[in-house]
Amino acid sequence: MSAPGTVFGGSSDAYDRFMGRYSTQLASGFADFAGVSAPQRALDVGAGTGALTEELSTRLGEENVAAAEPSADYAATLRMRSPRVDVREAPAEELPWEDGSFDASLAQLVVVFLNDAPRAVRELARVTRAGGVVATCMWEVDGVEMMKGLSEVRRRLGPGGPIPATDYRDESSLRSLFEEAGLRDVETTRIEVSVEYETVDELWEPAIHVGGPGGPAVDTFSPEQLAAGRAIFEEALGSPVGRYSLTGRAAAVRGVTG
Repeated sequence: MSAPGTVFGGSSDAYDRFMGRYSTQLASGFADFAGVSAPQRALDVGAGTGALTEELSTRLGEENVAAAEPSADYAATLRMRSPRVDVREAPAEELPWEDGSFDASLAQLVVVFLNDAPRAVRELARVTRAGGVVATCMWEVDGVEMMKGLSEVRRRLGPGGPIPATDYRDESSLRSLFEEAGLRDVETTRIEVSVEYETVDELWEPAIHVGGPGGPAVDTFSPEQLAAGRAIFEEALGSPVGRYSLTGRAAAVRGVTG
């Protein structure tokens, strides 16, 4: 798994087919939980290829949305897809906006990959007006069914690899993170999504071509190991025949500034 401070790379298309199908669904429930609605101005931090940015833009209009993304490739994709969004290539710990610039600042699926999560939350609070909302969410440990399959591939073919981060993947640790940052009226919830697939390869192929959760675990595999990994992955998914669905479950937290 990716270490703290990860800057995701790889094909934006592959990422969209891998995790993007989950994060797009998650964005709607997450924005609802954060209470995002017109005529607010909102910020998407760690925007990736734009799942949450697009949801915010639909609700508020692109001109009322800003996005911070440290990956140059993904920032370029964001600018192409959402030309009127204020996209800036920047990490969550150093946001290039003035104090109180937004009504709501959200960070979807990035908190475990940050160099300094407490500092990042303080930055989200800084750029949010008094009485505004800060929110973040992260997949729970073992909350994404497809990741269990990839974990089984790593376990059987590449033992001794990095241990996935477990901090900030549950309601309790997210609540503590926000309360320690000085946010008030902190609330948590869990959000679940479901994605349908036609074949195993529809998921396996993008998983092995994406930097971040999928790619590094198999980057050093030989063709023979990849073939074995594909078989292990299919078995771990229950050897589905025909259309099947997999779920993802995220823990989320919101708090109020000022």
